[in-house]
Amino acid sequence: MKNKKAWIIAVDMGYGHQRPAHALRHLAFNHAIISANNYKGMPIKDNRFWGKSNAFYNFVSRFKKVPLIGPMIFNIFDKFQEIKDFYPKRDLSAPSFILKQIYRLIRKGWGRHLIEKLSKNSRPLICTFFTPAFMAEEFGYPGDIFLVTTDSDISRTWAPLKPKKTRIIYLAATNRVVERLKQYGVPAKQIIFTGFPLPLENLGDEKFQHLKNRLLYRMKNLDPQKNYFKLYKQNIVRHLGEKKYPEKSDHPLTLAFAIGGAGAQKKIGSDILKSLCKNVCEVMEKMSENVLQGNIHIILIAGTHKNVRDFFLKSLKKLGIKKRLGKNVEILYETSFEKYYKTFNKTLDRVDILWTKPSELSFYTALGIPIIMAPPIGSQEKMNLEWITKIGAGYKQKKVDFMPQWLMDWINEGILAEAALEGFVEAPRHGTFNIEKVIKEKSA
Repeated sequence: MKNKKAWIIAVDMGYGHQRPAHALRHLAFNHAIISANNYKGMPIKDNRFWGKSNAFYNFVSRFKKVPLIGPMIFNIFDKFQEIKDFYPKRDLSAPSFILKQIYRLIRKGWGRHLIEKLSKNSRPLICTFFTPAFMAEEFGYPGDIFLVTTDSDISRTWAPLKPKKTRIIYLAATNRVVERLKQYGVPAKQIIFTGFPLPLENLGDEKFQHLKNRLLYRMKNLDPQKNYFKLYKQNIVRHLGEKKYPEKSDHPLTLAFAIGGAGAQKKIGSDILKSLCKNVCEVMEKMSENVLQGNIHIILIAGTHKNVRDFFLKSLKKLGIKKRLGKNVEILYETSFEKYYKTFNKTLDRVDILWTKPSELSFYTALGIPIIMAPPIGSQEKMNLEWITKIGAGYKQKKVDFMPQWLMDWINEGILAEAALEGFVEAPRHGTFNIEKVIKEKSA
């Protein structure tokens, strides 16, 4: 961007607001991402509030697994961030209880220090979480304020207390978000549909040739019987520009299981391995080639959670995976989000199937990766699940115990290859480029 670089603000509460911020890092002043809840010089009062908020979110996410009382506590918490039914279309501009509490704290000075600090060198301000955007507007930040939405639908909390008067410019991830913001009272002129920002290293340039090449190798693995290819060859030619798959894929069939930022679903990753061990003979038979020879690869993505990594290592040892699958299982773990983000993106180029809860990773289906959806946590993830299902880019997980059976059926029938292409075609993949254009135009 030849014009003025931007301030990019995220929060490190889970990964949902950090991924889009880092995808836009090339637009940032000094390529730095500012963490609103963890920056140098933060007042003790602000630090304490952010710390308690993050701890509470992680606790509630994990506590949901506690029998009987866990789901009840989580449902009470989730009620405050509920996304109401879209239909009938109506005015939903009345502020929620949570939003009122946020503004009460802001008006007591929460966030003033950060905004005044950034105001001394006014630049376009790009936020991937709503609270810093509200702070900027409330404390009179002199530059443009942009807010990137991070789910396929959003709660009322994303719109300000007085939405009709806002000067925040929304960069909407989906068309549904555009319409939802209008229901919340945000003027149409303040909303721009851009799509969710995805990593440049996975996208390549706007012609997406790198992405198309990776997708062709992926579809070779996902459609071994060519059942999808035989029926929809014209779709492959139209969208990928090739009349056939490569003769041989450059990587084995690879399944990645990604843990969410709160680490709430680590047990599913272990259950996947247990299922593979329990049914190893059946897996070998159904895959036609010996699993032990490296024809299926499992990647357990622990992110920055050392406890999750240790849990997986313990599971591998307990299940005897080293003897049965050996090098065909790996754990992705890094000590910082910056390192994890780079490693994760590099790893994605050789992932054929992504198994995860429907978080912000739902948008990564635009890279041509089919999503197997673990149970959602909270209203926003339920909406993401509906969105993935609607565009045909993924499926809800079946019983993990029988995973080798249903997974191989989906592969042999070609439906995961179909989901891969549907994600590439239907999910917005221009978000990073569109946002760059918007910022450039506004700061010219």
